[in-house]
Amino acid sequence: MIKYVQRIRYPPFEYSHMNPIHVPIVEVMINSETIIDTEFKIGNDKSWFAEFKKCDENFDDSNITVIEDKITTEPLPFLMKTRNGWYISPDPLHLISRKLITPTVILLILSILVHATEPVLLELDIISQSFAGSYRLGPLDYPKLLLFSFPIFLMPIIIRMVANMRDIKKQNNYVNNPIIPPDIEIQNSENKIAIKILSIPKDVHINGARLQVGMAVPERKNVLKSLKMNENQQPSPGMSTKMPEKRISTGDDLGTGVGEAMPMTLTHSRVLMLDSLRVLDSGNWVKIIKIGEEITLNGPDNIWPGSIYSSLITIHWELIIDATRTDGTNLKWIRPVTMSTKKSDLMIPIMPVRSGRIEVADY
Repeated sequence: MIKYVQRIRYPPFEYSHMNPIHVPIVEVMINSETIIDTEFKIGNDKSWFAEFKKCDENFDDSNITVIEDKITTEPLPFLMKTRNGWYISPDPLHLISRKLITPTVILLILSILVHATEPVLLELDIISQSFAGSYRLGPLDYPKLLLFSFPIFLMPIIIRMVANMRDIKKQNNYVNNPIIPPDIEIQNSENKIAIKILSIPKDVHINGARLQVGMAVPERKNVLKSLKMNENQQPSPGMSTKMPEKRISTGDDLGTGVGEAMPMTLTHSRVLMLDSLRVLDSGNWVKIIKIGEEITLNGPDNIWPGSIYSSLITIHWELIIDATRTDGTNLKWIRPVTMSTKKSDLMIPIMPVRSGRIEVADY
């Protein structure tokens, strides 16, 4: 058995609202029969990071949690279920709605403040009489400014509802008329792949393809075990209480982002929208793709480790194809790729993190 140490501080769903230093580091030792030659560190200890290394004979393991875990180079089942096949891109209105939230809230607050200080503002001649006063509707008086600002405040909610209804329609169309997977040959090499698209469905147009790599959410039970916590205690920063249902996406097992990570989805055998990997790096999009012609997709500028899967640290590579259906539906086709690397000691100075919300994840 070979002993490995894994250390990770994985970004929570709303990582931009948290100081990484205050999020505890998860550190475990794993006994495994799988030989992993690559040691790596992605990020640094003062921010979000992940570290994977072998233990030497002088390593002091007295204060570290030991877990029984399987380390493999094959994609885990939940990733094959949630990141394999065709996925529908969220409606662009979701992003517009999110961008409108801040200005509409500010407008509403300013309207309330102006109404509250209205007599003083009138006396100082800061506002005119046309902004002051109220309109009588039935037995009640309503401030003039609020009658205009409140409908604007509701705009993001209305736009979000429209976007959800459009997403549901697209998903229903897909369920009633599914798309067969493309026929693609893939040849792996270090930090790049060569692909040849042999055939695609007639109603699908390919816009581009790229190779990307990321890290899935660590498994909840081993995170808690490492931190010497249990489900009855207050969760660690960045985590919520455990979800009552089984894991259906990469974010559910951590207990964050559920109900917010993605727009409304149908009850289906698999999720039809691609969940966001909060740690993700990629090569450039290749836009010109011809059927039967081999093209090369390069990986990220930083050399990443090959495919590694465990309960805490996963290095997950995948081919992603951006496509459009003839009915205008934007699609993504995902296929996991098993990669290897010849480098034994890798260092990536900054962990590439992104939002857990798929409408702003920049896929």
